[in-house]
Amino acid sequence: MAAQWRILEVYPFDIEVEPAEIMRGNDDPPTLQVQEVSITFGGLQALHAVTLEIFAGEIVALIGPNGAGKTTLLNAISGVYHPAQGRILWHGQDRTFFQPSRVARLGIARTFQNVALFRGMTVLDNIMVGRHGQMRAGLLASGLFWGPAQREEIRHRAAVERIIDFLEINHLRKVPAGTLPYGLQKRVELGRALAAEPQLLLLDEPMAGMNLEEKEDMARFILDVNDEWGTTMMLIEHDMGVVMDLSHRVIVLDHGEKIAEGSPEHVRTNTAVVRAYLGETAER
Repeated sequence: MAAQWRILEVYPFDIEVEPAEIMRGNDDPPTLQVQEVSITFGGLQALHAVTLEIFAGEIVALIGPNGAGKTTLLNAISGVYHPAQGRILWHGQDRTFFQPSRVARLGIARTFQNVALFRGMTVLDNIMVGRHGQMRAGLLASGLFWGPAQREEIRHRAAVERIIDFLEINHLRKVPAGTLPYGLQKRVELGRALAAEPQLLLLDEPMAGMNLEEKEDMARFILDVNDEWGTTMMLIEHDMGVVMDLSHRVIVLDHGEKIAEGSPEHVRTNTAVVRAYLGETAER
């Protein structure tokens, strides 16, 4: 059992996170509500009656074994999938069947498990793509690059430059994204999501494939975005050290069902979580 427990061991980054109850008042309404959401692909039940709430200012980790339905849930929240049953509420309003573009305009942005950058475009241009939902100039004005379109371009570029400075990638701003090491590509993808100025940022395995130094950098950026920008976050992560150090609250899925929710320490010692990760024999 001791050897197997490494799956849920904590490797601390020496980062302090304020408890969620300190960050919000007890009467604050949830920003996002997922109510009894079920999703089926043919004969496969990917999610079954999943219910959860996300409050402003939180960092919530979503964990579970492979195939538990974590990315499916993020896809449902971001509008990629539409539930067969249940509702998704944003600030109390039903947004269950909104398309991804409308969800993004509401203030929900995301990154992907596999890097999804425009590899031939520069770092700056990739992050500029994230400003698309903020742009208002028409086709003619943009084509002529005159008047309002020119002023808008200047504003958006200034916003992108602030993100580039924040992520400490000034020296890479004109470099094609596809030539960067994997860890830096993940940082650029984070920058593109931040360019949308989201209220809720969904991060699908932001540390996957990184070495320890890259993980420490990404963890610092995530905490700084949450602390300095007030961005609410929901992240999928398999590294339990990251989960325990970054998150205010942890939600656990297994075979499409929510089996546990609570503080990182509470979830780490939950018998249902141990059973999902290690099996019945390990629990005994």
